[in-house]
Amino acid sequence: MMQGIQIDLISEERLADLTSMERIRLILDRVREGTIVILERGLAPEEQSRLVEMTMQEILPDGFNGIEIESYPAKAEETHLIARLLGRKPPTRLTVIGPANHIRMIRKDKDLISAWISTG
Repeated sequence: MMQGIQIDLISEERLADLTSMERIRLILDRVREGTIVILERGLAPEEQSRLVEMTMQEILPDGFNGIEIESYPAKAEETHLIARLLGRKPPTRLTVIGPANHIRMIRKDKDLISAWISTG
């Protein structure tokens, strides 16, 4: 059997056909299996909050111990004027999500997300 960490790169098109709860469940199920998930287009702020909330409910002692998540915010030109006037936050761009016991550190700069991943 191969050892290592699986990384799933999920396209914006794949997630577009799913409901908000289906997106969250897909991500959480994969991360619980130990997979690092990278989303081409991140989650809406409400979805990200719900993902964290659901994660907290599923944490187990000596089992699943949570997630690490980091995203780039949308570019300013991707934000529509009306949305900005109404105070709506745009969806994030690239997002990295993984099990807390595998991702030891995530650093985000202006244009770089760096993660150190361990197998144990």
